[in-house]
Amino acid sequence: MSRELDKAREYEAGKKEQIPSEQKCVFHLTPPVGWINDPNGFSRYQGEYHLFYQYYPYGTSWGPMHWGHQKTKDFIKWELVPCALAPDTEYDGQGCFSGSAVEHDGKHILMYTSVYDRLQEDGTHKIRQTQSIAIGDGVNYEKLSCNPVIKSDALPEGSSVVDFRDPRIWKEKDTFYSVIGSLDADGSGQLALFSSADAVKWQFKSILDANGGRYGKMWECPDFFPLDGSHVLIVSPQFMRAEGLEFHNGHNSIYFVGSFDEENGKFHRGKAKSLDFGMDFYAPQTVETADGRRVMVGWLQSWDNYLTPEEFEWSGMMTVPRELKLKSGKLIQNPVRELENYRRNEVACRDVRLCEADGQRRLPGISGRVLDMTLDVDVRRASSFTVHLASDGDYVTTVSYDVNQGTLTTDRTYSGQRKDMICSRTMYVDQKDGCIRLRVLLDKYALELFVNDGEQAMTSLLYTPLEADGIAFSCTGEAVFDITKYDIIV
Repeated sequence: MSRELDKAREYEAGKKEQIPSEQKCVFHLTPPVGWINDPNGFSRYQGEYHLFYQYYPYGTSWGPMHWGHQKTKDFIKWELVPCALAPDTEYDGQGCFSGSAVEHDGKHILMYTSVYDRLQEDGTHKIRQTQSIAIGDGVNYEKLSCNPVIKSDALPEGSSVVDFRDPRIWKEKDTFYSVIGSLDADGSGQLALFSSADAVKWQFKSILDANGGRYGKMWECPDFFPLDGSHVLIVSPQFMRAEGLEFHNGHNSIYFVGSFDEENGKFHRGKAKSLDFGMDFYAPQTVETADGRRVMVGWLQSWDNYLTPEEFEWSGMMTVPRELKLKSGKLIQNPVRELENYRRNEVACRDVRLCEADGQRRLPGISGRVLDMTLDVDVRRASSFTVHLASDGDYVTTVSYDVNQGTLTTDRTYSGQRKDMICSRTMYVDQKDGCIRLRVLLDKYALELFVNDGEQAMTSLLYTPLEADGIAFSCTGEAVFDITKYDIIV
């Protein structure tokens, strides 16, 4: 084990005891200390699920990337495992960037982007992103002596030698595959597909897909998997221009449903769709569970809107893992069913009729900052309705549905921010027989919305003081609410 890795492990072990546990989220994964971003290595290993993540333990902003590590048996309770990788070799001294993992012959194989940056005599920097392998036992991982195992010279001529990152490894029968993001000669994104018999010696197979300048530039953090008779490609484009109410944030996560020509290594995709419409969602990664479910987790933070309070010694969290299904070509997302095992203190309010004259109405037992709440709202006689969350008179975050426009909006303008940040996001939502179903997960600072049984998702941060735990409902016209709320206790 290297000095750098020892240092990181000792630091996180000591600092995690100094951070108040009540400051952390309850059922969202957070770091022991420091900064985290992209989920990495989401995989099943020896009967447990491991999640690594981009990690800088020594501060609350991005720094030389390590791999932090936690594991779980049910996607809700997470156990800290010591830091897995540190930038401690010549080829990855500037960072162990994003990657993935797979189990093979009792070992856990990590594949990651290794970053090299050297100052040249002429004052310029020589930067290279290559792909490396580390193999371990679920706790300790050893980098291969032959690293890096894939260099940019394996790409088609003209491809970028700098932007080549985020390998997604998987195994089919006797062959390993990896799809890796890079840039074509014209500066647009492409996904290179590689194969290997042993996860050490790799051969370029094809360009799985290329964006041709459409949907941003570099396609970061690709994930590619079969689902319900089709193949799904998830990518997180950089520098993407908004179109209507879709593809905001500049750094987005989108998905395509299509078919995979395995012989030629080509993906034939359909139309791009937004994966999440919120203000804080990026770089998702999936795993196949032992019972055959496809489960996804994403980084619950934005590159361009840094909201972490100054007094915090940690920054970043992961979404609740979500089960994925396909329905009519659309990706359906819902919180993993294991969350239901932690529901307590059910409060049900049925046939609650609200009109504009009621103003903001609170209901007995409906409050809190750590909860799972489902609303069925009949809007046939309403013009709009609003759910007021994390409220105490000074602070509030609202979720509003405009019946005439058919739009749902999250607005955190008054959640307590003291900087000029993006504070609202809107998406189109269809009514179902005059009704809207809205599932609200609130975990202190995390707000995840799932609309109409997972047809759409909207994820955002709100760093509101925890004392603001009121919830109220209002409408224009007349709306009828059925509400079921649970506390989540882990």
